[in-house]
Amino acid sequence: MDGLSQLAFRLALIASAGAALFYWVGIVTPARRLISEGSGAGSIWQNVGHRVNGLGRVWALAAAMLLLITVVARWQAVDRAPWSNMWEFTVAFAAAVAVSYVLFERYVKATSIVGAVVQPVVVALLAAAVLLFPSRIEPLVPALQSQGILAAHVGFMVVSYGALTVSFGASVLRLAQGTKGRFAQLPKAKVLDDIAHASVIVGFPLLTLGIALGAYWANSAWGRYWDWDPKETASLVTWLIYGGYLHMRVQRSWRGTRASVMLLVGYVAILFTYFGVNLWISGLHSYA
Repeated sequence: MDGLSQLAFRLALIASAGAALFYWVGIVTPARRLISEGSGAGSIWQNVGHRVNGLGRVWALAAAMLLLITVVARWQAVDRAPWSNMWEFTVAFAAAVAVSYVLFERYVKATSIVGAVVQPVVVALLAAAVLLFPSRIEPLVPALQSQGILAAHVGFMVVSYGALTVSFGASVLRLAQGTKGRFAQLPKAKVLDDIAHASVIVGFPLLTLGIALGAYWANSAWGRYWDWDPKETASLVTWLIYGGYLHMRVQRSWRGTRASVMLLVGYVAILFTYFGVNLWISGLHSYA
């Protein structure tokens, strides 16, 4: 099964790169009308940008499905939740981003344009897995052998990161668009604000649950719920940023640049919690 996982992983990298390319072409291609006239045939209207975005959606869906196959096949190969080392978690992170994006694109209006930012994130995560982390299967260290709580705690964290990546993409485009609307190809500022908010509404409760399960697991593994370990502290900071965003949106009606910058800072905190803490700061989570 690991062979299937590796094959699906490589195909997912190709598909996500194709999706990113098509979404970017869709942004830079001006909306235009191509008129084909014939005797009595009338006119055929085509929007080039929308057609290219449609190809992006196809490739994004393919990438999401291939990454799900990668994770499920790896799970079968190792007989445990496949997010116990850097390669596995990075691939699971990419899968969560890809699937979250496809779902948001399906159910939240105008999300497709956000693919121009989100799909490159998927490509970057998969490239990092290839270039930085070995994919070999190794036995778990004792602290990671509580497989049920491991699957739940890390699984909720991964899924929350995937959902919050959509808010990152929407915030990048919101800052690029500006209040007055700099680019005709991008949605209005309010639409991008709403997409970012919807993403946080989904991701923040999942992040909260993941942190709570982590505290429960810590008590089982180390005899205490909280130890101010670097990853625990970084996760708490991340939670406070997104919680602060929701609070300020409700209490102070924060929109626009301030809210978008806050969400970008939150996503930097997510990346630091994962890459920064795991790679450069030693602590109780260093075995990951």
